[in-house]
Amino acid sequence: METGDSGLARAAAGGDREAFAALLARHYDGLFRVCFRLTGRQDHAEDLTQDICLALPAKLNGFRGEAKFSTWLYRVAVNAAHDARRRAATRAKAADGWGDWEIGRRAAQADTAEGLDWLHRAMARLPAELRDTAALTMGEEMTHAEAAEVLGVSEGTVSWRLSEIRKRLKALRDEELSA
Repeated sequence: METGDSGLARAAAGGDREAFAALLARHYDGLFRVCFRLTGRQDHAEDLTQDICLALPAKLNGFRGEAKFSTWLYRVAVNAAHDARRRAATRAKAADGWGDWEIGRRAAQADTAEGLDWLHRAMARLPAELRDTAALTMGEEMTHAEAAEVLGVSEGTVSWRLSEIRKRLKALRDEELSA
């Protein structure tokens, strides 16, 4: 087996596991140092180094021997670090967007809950026959005819009650807003 880096790289590119192991043994520490300098954190450098080592068998076919193997390997590391930073920035941007969406969702949820609380309080102030009509037509989504049958009143009475409910709820809201 050739012992120079170029020969080992050609052999490893051809599938020689021993040549690949020899290349890693020679260059792993230097690769890790470069990754550490590129990332500034040991845990990120360890991950990046491992990612490069996993991708290296496929990348070895791109080594032409025009530069020293270590120079080529460090270029691979720099490119991998750039890719990792781009992925991290994309994830951060997506997380920010998700965070904005979540903040908006929670605000809408709070507005809805506040509106429902107000509606429950306002409905409690209405007479029982109006609450019953609202519960059947709005809550249970019954037609006027169905609600009239359940309540034992005419459809016209159900329609009048719904109109009265809207009028009274609007008056309650206006009263609260002006207070």
